[in-house]
Amino acid sequence: MTERRRVVITGMGAVTPIGNTVDDSVARLKAHEHGVRFMPEWEFIDDLQCRIAATVEGIDFHKRYHRRVRRTMGRVALLALYATEQAVAEAGLTEELIQGGRTGLAYGSTSGSSSELELYSRPLMYSNSMRGLQSNAYLRIMTHTCAANLASHFKVRGRVQPTCSACTSGSQAVGYGYEMIRAGIEDVMICGGAEEMHYTSAITFDLLMATSAHFNDRPDDSPRPFDAGRDGLVTGEAGATMILEEYEHAKARGAEILGEVLGYASCCDGAHITQPNPQGMRRVIDLALEDAQVSKDRVDYVHAHATATPVGDVAEAQATHAVFERPVPIASTKGHVGHTLGACGALEAIWSMQMIREGFLAGTRNLVDLDPECPPLDFVRETRDAKPQIVVSNNFAFGGVNTSLVLGAI
Repeated sequence: MTERRRVVITGMGAVTPIGNTVDDSVARLKAHEHGVRFMPEWEFIDDLQCRIAATVEGIDFHKRYHRRVRRTMGRVALLALYATEQAVAEAGLTEELIQGGRTGLAYGSTSGSSSELELYSRPLMYSNSMRGLQSNAYLRIMTHTCAANLASHFKVRGRVQPTCSACTSGSQAVGYGYEMIRAGIEDVMICGGAEEMHYTSAITFDLLMATSAHFNDRPDDSPRPFDAGRDGLVTGEAGATMILEEYEHAKARGAEILGEVLGYASCCDGAHITQPNPQGMRRVIDLALEDAQVSKDRVDYVHAHATATPVGDVAEAQATHAVFERPVPIASTKGHVGHTLGACGALEAIWSMQMIREGFLAGTRNLVDLDPECPPLDFVRETRDAKPQIVVSNNFAFGGVNTSLVLGAI
């Protein structure tokens, strides 16, 4: 039997509502800070219940990138590019290596740029005219805009895989990259996810009665994962990129190895398209641990998806307890940055890796009164000093799509 190829992490980049680099965001994560704010930009929408969101601040993409770069990129692709530049630099990837045919790319978002789609649609909707429409607008609004634009920008010649699966877009990208390297198809993979803020994201969940509607005057206090007083999710935006690499390949070129992807799984509930399913959640974690060849008692922390919806958080807690059968430490970081949708899986994997490297466990913001329906897990509320060696990071999406990543120290 051929020896299984190990997959390591050699670069990471992030742009988030609590910091525009990995280091800055982790510092604020440790400090238990958040990036949720009131959104006066949404005042023109009469019926929207949720008026808070988490946005990336402090970046002028027009000043940072030349028009030649921006002409095919909406905000979602620019967030992806900003994070990927950081990750590529940290990994020390040369143009020769990226363009050599053994480097691939997997990247996702919930959709293309919603703000660009709005601009594209207005002339058609209101004047039935094509006048003023730009010929390259589609490149900014297409569902694989992040993957396509990053591949073009960095001149990637290996496989390119868009992963557009809503809340598992980022985690499926990391998982796909892991599988590509382990199978020997590529030696390096650029992986991640991004999401831009647009009112249509909030409206989507508002219509499903899944957004936080009672904290518009107190954005500090929402969202509230696992808390008895939670009333729904808060949308956020971010970009997050991981560079994955075959272990011997990374060693041979002298790259700093940050950690290892030990295992990955994805499965479908095969049930309701939006309702959380504890059985599917449990199954994907079991499959990931099996793939990683890691026993459940070795896991030091579970990075929960937990978006602060009434049903989803309890279902996830029940599934987690069913797998580990002990009070394993668990927390959700969505209280810090909201639900960053297509970016969250990659961002949470990056933060999980930093917890291992820096020796801490992130807590759940706004978890004051634990929902009594939650089983007896070790719900981490404040930043905790620790030395985690193995972290499981879980994400769940509409369509019953489930993912689980097992990350470890090298």
